[in-house]
Amino acid sequence: MRPLLLLAAPALFAANMVAARWAQQADIPPLFLAWGRWMLAVLLLLPWSGRRLWALRGPLGQAAPRLALLSALGMGLAVAPQYLGARTTTATNVALIFAASPVLVILLDTLLWKAPLRPRVLAGLAMALAGVVVILTRGEAHALVGLAFGSGDLWVVLAAAGWALYTLLSRRRPLPPLPGDVRLLALMLGGVLALSPFALGESLAGRRPDFGDPAVYTALGFLALVPSLGAYFLYDRLIALAGAGGASSSMYLVPVYAALLAWPLLGEAPHSFHLAGLALILPGVALARGGEGGVPLFGFILLPWERRRA
Repeated sequence: MRPLLLLAAPALFAANMVAARWAQQADIPPLFLAWGRWMLAVLLLLPWSGRRLWALRGPLGQAAPRLALLSALGMGLAVAPQYLGARTTTATNVALIFAASPVLVILLDTLLWKAPLRPRVLAGLAMALAGVVVILTRGEAHALVGLAFGSGDLWVVLAAAGWALYTLLSRRRPLPPLPGDVRLLALMLGGVLALSPFALGESLAGRRPDFGDPAVYTALGFLALVPSLGAYFLYDRLIALAGAGGASSSMYLVPVYAALLAWPLLGEAPHSFHLAGLALILPGVALARGGEGGVPLFGFILLPWERRRA
């Protein structure tokens, strides 16, 4: 079961990026897409977990400020700019930029909480951020000199920063212990509330979905079931079986899956700058995470065998 989860969880996360790009090609408004994804996921999970959510309203109410902040970051800022960026950048770019989010966690931890930054971690940060720059500039040095980055990629950088802050605050300012499904439902409800004003503003500005187009329901249904409910539940299960280090290391596969899915489904062939960025980001993240006791690059492949041997 563990090896299957190690391979399946990152595939479901990668599917979000490919589906987001497809939805933009179908001209589905990005803020509506982000809001509708969580709204539908809430409606699907509510019959199963709503009673337990109500029973735990006391601890949830006491943690309301932290819950609102985590929801706004993890379900709002980490998602909506990603969908805005998907209008003008590729699914592979989205995945590769997000692959560097673990180093952003370390960087923010150093800046905000004065966490020590050892030389090995610093080297990993430099490698991974260099890989992001390669992606942002498409491997063209003149783009770096003129700061001529694609706007879509910059939206994705903002989303990756939101996810990094969410990850860091989940560790530094955690919610009270809750069942996994209740925690997810509470965060998704918070995400719906956080995104509602932006989705409404988008609608008032004239960007409305065509509810007669089946693509709207296909995109929302897929995003609610696969990357919203499916990926989060598999990832929680993976943490329980392989530990946080093994689970996080499986995310190294996300950009690989995204590139493999985007090529046949969206016609987005990988380029040499994607490979160059990948060659810098993944070892850089592994070096930085290894410096803080993380699992080495592709160490998740060895975890089941190592544990059996032990």
